[in-house]
Amino acid sequence: MPRVALIAGPALLLLVAAISLIAGLAFGGGADAPLLLDPGPVVRYGLPASQLLTNLAAAAVIGTLVLLCFALNPAKPEFDRSVDFAAGAAALWTVAGAITGFFTFLSVYSEPLRFDNAFGSTLFGFFTDTALGKAWLNLVVIAAIVTVLLIAVRNLTALAFVVVLAVDALVPLALQGHRGGTAQHDAATSAIFLHVLFATIWLGGLVALAVIRPLLDKGRLTVVLRRFSTIALVCFVVVAVSGYVSAQIRVDSFGNLLTPYGILVIVKVAALIALGIFGAIQRRFVIARMEAAAGARRYFWGLLGVELVFMGLASGVAVALAKTATPVREVSASELANPSPAELLTGAPLPPPLNFEHLVTLWNFDLIWILVCGFGVFFYVAGVLRLRKRGDSWPVHRTVLWISGMLVLFLITNGGVNAYEKYLFSAHMAAHMTLGMAVPVLLVPGAPITLALRALDTRFDGSRGPREWLLVAVHSRPFAVLANPLVVAAIFVGSLWIFYYSPVFSWATTDHVGHEWMIVHFLIAGYLFVQALIGVDPSPRRSPYPIRLIVLLATMTFHAFFGLALMSGTGLLLSDWYGAMGWPSGTAIADQQAGGAIAWGVGEIPTVVLAVVVAIMWSRSDDRESKRIDRQADRDGDAELEAYNAMLAKRAARP
Repeated sequence: MPRVALIAGPALLLLVAAISLIAGLAFGGGADAPLLLDPGPVVRYGLPASQLLTNLAAAAVIGTLVLLCFALNPAKPEFDRSVDFAAGAAALWTVAGAITGFFTFLSVYSEPLRFDNAFGSTLFGFFTDTALGKAWLNLVVIAAIVTVLLIAVRNLTALAFVVVLAVDALVPLALQGHRGGTAQHDAATSAIFLHVLFATIWLGGLVALAVIRPLLDKGRLTVVLRRFSTIALVCFVVVAVSGYVSAQIRVDSFGNLLTPYGILVIVKVAALIALGIFGAIQRRFVIARMEAAAGARRYFWGLLGVELVFMGLASGVAVALAKTATPVREVSASELANPSPAELLTGAPLPPPLNFEHLVTLWNFDLIWILVCGFGVFFYVAGVLRLRKRGDSWPVHRTVLWISGMLVLFLITNGGVNAYEKYLFSAHMAAHMTLGMAVPVLLVPGAPITLALRALDTRFDGSRGPREWLLVAVHSRPFAVLANPLVVAAIFVGSLWIFYYSPVFSWATTDHVGHEWMIVHFLIAGYLFVQALIGVDPSPRRSPYPIRLIVLLATMTFHAFFGLALMSGTGLLLSDWYGAMGWPSGTAIADQQAGGAIAWGVGEIPTVVLAVVVAIMWSRSDDRESKRIDRQADRDGDAELEAYNAMLAKRAARP
C-alpha cells in the first residue's frame, strides 16, 4: 500500500490534467494549425503538454517545500520523504522546462528540427538575446540549482531560502501567456504572478500530503491537515481574487463569456468553487471526523482524491487558456493609429494635469498591495481579538496606528500618487518619502512582532509555525546587525543616493517588477530604520538614546542635502522617460525640482516626529531609572551611595 499511495495521488492529478488539457485545446482551438508558418502538430501539442508538466513539477517542488517549512517535523520520516520527493520533482521541473523552452523556440521561429550550425546558432541566440528565451533559460538554471540544493540540504532554515529561490523561477513562468493589453499590462502581470504562485503552493501541498500520508499516524495526520488547511485557505482567497482580475482584463464583458475562452474561464471558475467548498468541508467536518473515527484513512483518501481531480481539471484548463485566443485583443502601442509619447513609453495615455481633485479621485489599483494591506489588517485584528478572548489586553493606540499605516500604504500604492507615479517625478518622490518615512512611523509603534508572539500558538512537536519562524528571525545574526541604528541609517541614506544615481532608478521606473521591488525596498529600509529608533518589538540590541538622536540628526542632514541637490539641479534624471512624456516644455525639470522640495519637506516631517518621540522615550527611560534607583535605595538603605561616599573619604584621607 505505501508504494501505491506514493504514486496514486500524483498519477491521478496528471491523468485528469492531461485529459482536461486535450479537451481544452480542442474546444478553444489552442493547438489549431495557424494559417502561416505552422510549426507542426508535434510542436503545437508538445508545447502545451510540456508546459503542463512544467507547471505541475514546479507546484510539486514549491508546495512541498512550503508544507515542510510550516507543518512537518525535521526529525520525522515524512520530512526526509518530502525533501526527496521535492528533489525528484525539481529534476523533472528542470527537464520539462528545457523541453518547453525548446518547443517555444520552434513555435516562435517555426524552424524545422535540424542538426547543423545555423540551427544551433539560431537556438543559442534565442536563449541569450531574446526576452522570451532568457526567461526560459533562467527558469531551467534555477530549477537545476534547486535540484542540487535539495539533494544536498536538509537544514530547515536553509530550505526556506531554497523556497525563495524556487519562487524566483516563477517570475518568468508567470509572464508567459496572456498579459493583457499594454494599458493594463502591470495589473495583468501582478494578477498572473499571484495566481500562479498561490495555485502552485496549494496544488503542491495536496500532492505532498498524498506522498507522505503512509508515514503519518492518525494523530499526526490531523495536525498536518489542519496546518495545510490554513495555508490552503489563504491560497484560495488569493487565487480567487487574482483569477477574477485576470478574467476581467481578458474577458471584459459578460457577452464574451460565451466565447471559447470565456467558456474555459467558466470551467476553471467552477473547479475553483468546488475546491473552495471541499476545503470548507475539510476544515469544518472531515478533520473532526478523522480525529474521532476509526476510518480516518477512508475519509482522507476520499477527500484528497476529489480535490486532486478538481485541481487537475483547473491545471489542464489553465494551460489550454494560455494557448486560446482572448476575446479582448491585446493591442500594443505600436498598433495604435496615432500613439502619444506617453503611450509609447508606458502603454497608457497621459493622465490629466495634476491637481488636488485628480490626486484624490484617480486610482491605479495594484493587486499585490491590496492583498498585503488586506491581510495585514485582518491578521492584526485577529491577533488582538484572540488576546482579548483569553483575557489579555492590547493597547488601543497600537491597533489604531497599525491600521492607519496600512491605510496610508494602500492609498500610496493604489491611489492618485500611484496613478501619476509613472509620469511625474514629483509623484514618484511623494510615494518614496511616504513609503520610507511616514508609513513606518505608523506601523512600527503597532508592534506587530510582539502581537504575533503573544497571539500565535507555540508548537511543541518540533515543527516551525509562524511564531517559531519569527523567533528564528529575531534571534538571527542578520537581524542583530540590522538592529544597529548606524547600520540601518547607512542603508537608509546610502540606498537613497545609489538608487537615484544608478541604473536601478531606470529599472524601477520603467519595469513593473522593478517598481514592486522599489516599494518593498523602501518600505523595509524605512521600517528597519524606525524600528531601530523607536521600536517596541523584541530586538537583540538597544542603542543608547544619545546615539539614536545623533543618527537621526545625521539622517536629516543627508535628506536635506539630497532634496536641495534636486531643487537646485538643472540636469534631468531619466530625461528619456520623464522628459519624453509629452508634457508642456519645461514641465519635467520644474516637476523634478518640486520632487526635491517634497524630498526635503515631506521627508523631514516624519523625521521631526521621530526626534520628538525619541526625546520623550529618553525622558521616560530616565524617569524609570530614577525610580528604580530610589526603590533600591529604600530597600538597602542607600548602600550604593554610602559605599561611594566611603570611597571618596578614603581617597581624601590619603597623604
